[in-house]
Amino acid sequence: MTVPDRLTVDVVVVGAGPAGLSAALNLVRARRTVLLVDANRPRNAATLRSHGFLTRDGISPLELRKLGRAEVEGYAEATVVQAVVDRVSRDGDGWAVHGSWRGTEIEATARAVVIATGLREEFPALPMLRAFYGTAVHSCVECDGYEKAGEALAFICETDDVVDRALLVAAWADDLVVYTNGVARLDDAGRARLLHAGVRVDERPVEDLEGDRSGMTGVRLADGHVEPRTGGFVRPRWFADLDWVDADLERDADGLLVVDRSGRTSVGGVYAVGDVTPPGPEQLIVAAGHGAVTAAAVHRDLVGGLTDLRDAVQ
Repeated sequence: MTVPDRLTVDVVVVGAGPAGLSAALNLVRARRTVLLVDANRPRNAATLRSHGFLTRDGISPLELRKLGRAEVEGYAEATVVQAVVDRVSRDGDGWAVHGSWRGTEIEATARAVVIATGLREEFPALPMLRAFYGTAVHSCVECDGYEKAGEALAFICETDDVVDRALLVAAWADDLVVYTNGVARLDDAGRARLLHAGVRVDERPVEDLEGDRSGMTGVRLADGHVEPRTGGFVRPRWFADLDWVDADLERDADGLLVVDRSGRTSVGGVYAVGDVTPPGPEQLIVAAGHGAVTAAAVHRDLVGGLTDLRDAVQ
């Protein structure tokens, strides 16, 4: 779609995952003009099937995004472009948004901005992890635990929440080994909780995962021992990259954007939804629901002229 040199809209939505798409869809149905900007670099691109989304259980996440984008584009009030947004800043009573894609610049002015960019994930430094991520190894147990039930699984976690997350994985697994890679800290109480749940713990350094084109076959430790495992889960570290937003947005201890129940940030006219808000990564259907809630709040605030008046989370 050809975009004018400078587009003026009611709302710019940055990010077209389920949260951003849902927000955009509900806003155009409220007869709001919307510019939906997306870099098309989804965090779950490696995942073959997504689950738990009513009427779409088992669909490819990329197909879900494609269907959602087509629905948004079907409304005359919507303009959908592929671009990387690199600046959002105050412009009078509204917001100026700048982005680019392959040398083409995108500029827009909006009364409100919805941030739905999700998170960047960083994995333990195992060379073969990416090769099996999305097929044998996953990060969301609620999303993929059902399909892994009954397998010999590994849970690789280098963070201090290892016990609670391991116990969650164990709800789907009868044969689970937790690998701390010599990084995650475990105390005696934590070890006792895992032992009571029938979970084995290996605190030795992990060298890599093993397997071939047919799938994952094991976890290889630095001392050479290989434990047969056919799949598992990994606990990434997540980061919210928001240096392109020129606004003093309140963030929590994990760097996520603090919002009220309707997605309002600490700065009037700026909203956030999806993984970039606490508690972080969530199921696709939950993110879509949050997008609808935030769209309703944006519309109400625009009706009441509140987008440039509120300066704190309610």
